[in-house]
Amino acid sequence: MSATIFTNARILDGRVDGGIEGHVLVEGGTIREVSDKPIASSTARVIDLKGRTLMPGLIDAHVHVIASEVNLARHALLPDAVVAFRASKIMNAMLMRGFTTIRDLGGATQGLRQARDEMHFDAPRMVICGKALSATGGHSDGRGRYDSRDMAYLEARLGCLGRIADGVDAVRRACREEIKAGADYIKIMANGGVASPTDPIAFLGYSKDEIRAAVEEADMAQTYVAAHLYTDQAIDRAVECGVLSLEHCNLIEEKTARKAADAGAIACPTLVTYEYLKIEGASLGLGAESVAKIDTVRLAGLESLEKMQRAGLTMAFGTDLLGEMHRHQSEEFVIRGRVLPAMEVIRSTTVHAAKLLRMEGKIGTIAPGAFADLVVVDGDPLADLSLLTGQGKHLSAIMQDGRFIKDALAA
Repeated sequence: MSATIFTNARILDGRVDGGIEGHVLVEGGTIREVSDKPIASSTARVIDLKGRTLMPGLIDAHVHVIASEVNLARHALLPDAVVAFRASKIMNAMLMRGFTTIRDLGGATQGLRQARDEMHFDAPRMVICGKALSATGGHSDGRGRYDSRDMAYLEARLGCLGRIADGVDAVRRACREEIKAGADYIKIMANGGVASPTDPIAFLGYSKDEIRAAVEEADMAQTYVAAHLYTDQAIDRAVECGVLSLEHCNLIEEKTARKAADAGAIACPTLVTYEYLKIEGASLGLGAESVAKIDTVRLAGLESLEKMQRAGLTMAFGTDLLGEMHRHQSEEFVIRGRVLPAMEVIRSTTVHAAKLLRMEGKIGTIAPGAFADLVVVDGDPLADLSLLTGQGKHLSAIMQDGRFIKDALAA
């Protein structure tokens, strides 16, 4: 069994303000010991970090790994093999930015995860929902106003992020089918969206009965519902119905944020995607009807973070990028840092994200028994969050399950 000791590390995992100084022993794929005193071993490779920052592998709790194009309706028509190969490259790039775990919010399948787990390519650990559920005309319905074809012709394709389920019985069946196919949780579209053509942002995608049906099905399967949400009204009714993972939340009000916090919900803002949809969306194929909706949510993004912070609503790290914009993934750290304390931004990608993914103690922490997912940062992210950007250029090492994915450290 291979072993590595990191000595003289500044350990930063979000549990202690400012981090701690210490030493970490990795054996196999697990963290075995964390100590404030030197750790002895006659067989381990010893790496002196000389005060560099040692963090848990980063977690992005809102991605779409299959989304290799911005125009999702066009993307759904791509052959599955092309989508899969492109997804492998998208995921590998995420790993090289330091993201060792991701939660996919629509599109990734058990088959894609199996290919990753069989190590056909290096990629983050995956938590998936399968296809996102949408009402007809909702955020996962990519058909235009004059396209009357049944969505079934698209839903079976890997390149399609979602599926249509109208009515309580159809929602229940869709939830059961996704869970049977390997979904770890259920995703529903409970508000209008930017990337879909026919649903205004304020559109309430599902009735309360349909949302409650999804929540009950998830609960019976020992899991939870994540919902695509923007408006305060949509968020309030989703919390009332038992939704626990609140995606985006750009137009939330503080009263609703407090209600969500009291209910034990977790928000997952994704501000970077709106920044770059505004800058690059049209040139990358986003339709005019979608471009017109961007500012409705983009301009309220930073204010929403402040409201949720004041309300005590836990926020996880998410990005929600599409196509060539995936390269901007790490800019989310800097955007959040404009209004939130750097320590809170770090927590969003470590302990808060681990809680949302229900993997506390295994990811997002540097503690005995956790997966040996680690990144070494050349500098102090609390002083400069941009050290987590730049396609990993400030990360001198990336370890996943005890295996170095990147190693620019002296022996």
